[in-house]
Amino acid sequence: MMFPMKDDALEREVQRQLEIIKEGTVLLEEEGELLQKLRRSLKEKKPLRVKLGADPSAPDLHLGHAVVLRKLRQFQDLGHKVLFLIGDFTGRIGDPTERSETRRQLSEEEVQANARTYERQVFRILDPERTEIHFNSRWLAPLTFAELVELASTVTVARLLERDDFAKRFREGRPISLHEFFYPLMQGYDSVALKADVELGGTDQTFNLMTARQIQRHYGQEPEVIITLPLLEGLDGVQKMSKSLGNYVALEDPPDEMYGKIMSLPDHLMIRYFRLVTAVPKEEVDRLEKGLREGTLHPRDVKSRLAFEVVSLYHSPEEAAKAQDRFDRVFRHHDLPEEMPEVEAEADLSPVELLVLAGLAASRKDARRLIQQRGVRLGGRLVEDPQALVEWKDGDVLQVGRRRFVRLRRRP
Repeated sequence: MMFPMKDDALEREVQRQLEIIKEGTVLLEEEGELLQKLRRSLKEKKPLRVKLGADPSAPDLHLGHAVVLRKLRQFQDLGHKVLFLIGDFTGRIGDPTERSETRRQLSEEEVQANARTYERQVFRILDPERTEIHFNSRWLAPLTFAELVELASTVTVARLLERDDFAKRFREGRPISLHEFFYPLMQGYDSVALKADVELGGTDQTFNLMTARQIQRHYGQEPEVIITLPLLEGLDGVQKMSKSLGNYVALEDPPDEMYGKIMSLPDHLMIRYFRLVTAVPKEEVDRLEKGLREGTLHPRDVKSRLAFEVVSLYHSPEEAAKAQDRFDRVFRHHDLPEEMPEVEAEADLSPVELLVLAGLAASRKDARRLIQQRGVRLGGRLVEDPQALVEWKDGDVLQVGRRRFVRLRRRP
């Protein structure tokens, strides 16, 4: 993509790239600056440096992360360089965005363990040849106190208190630790260290990203262009996808689990998922949306297509077809899975004890809740009383919900 062009050809290419980059975005700050950067990039045959930062606060990347990662991949396909920043230093503090209280600081061991999984998982989407992996401890840890004071001088306390989360905590008299104020400053300094031309993030990162532009100016750099992407709702259909909320689809989920999770998605989110996390062309998604609206397509069939597309992206079309077949046999035709874990148990255990023993419930309280919600079957029969002994024979299946099965074996 990076070759000399005549002015008219160059302008057509600039407009083509702009159109691709803008699709699906929420905020572009500033479009005129991006046009200027694209023109210079093409004229000088020098790729833009496009940054995304991620604190390794949990070990799994999920489809919510994939929304931004897929936009980064578009930049790579247009010939640009991605700077994937793992916040091994900032991760010890934790982003205070949307927090009602100070985060627990992670240990260095926790951060490093999570960071190793991030390095591996991002390449399920990004092109390794056009990706630089960076760790912000390299430049943040050596900062002297004098350098930290200079960094702190770039933003006022009044500006920091404009953030909704800080402002709310301040009004309600809840503590705000001083180190939390430094988080957006450090994120901005990352952009200085990397000389970023563009930075991407979710809409919840807007304040931090805009602060980075201000900090780059202070250090004599051309401010980066900011692009924000929508936050993806989780499987509960309400809150944003998050591992802590348990409503996520991890990029490394096995095919069957990934397929089953997508099939549990509320119907009203299907088209949004098609647009944000699949490679299905816009025109085809528009056709699916129209079919659902007019009733010519069944939601179950559209959701099955969605699950197939997601599993194909992160595994393969062959694995997606197998997952689809296994799901249909279990949930449409009510067959049991061919393979499932086996657990030995005593004959006189209650359903609650069996659920905990089999690992299908986290605690006795959790087990009782599952039974009361009429979500437990043993040997094909609904379990209704948490305490009553239920007769079962060797080989019977203990089932929770639609996707979790264990075969029970009588302990000798």
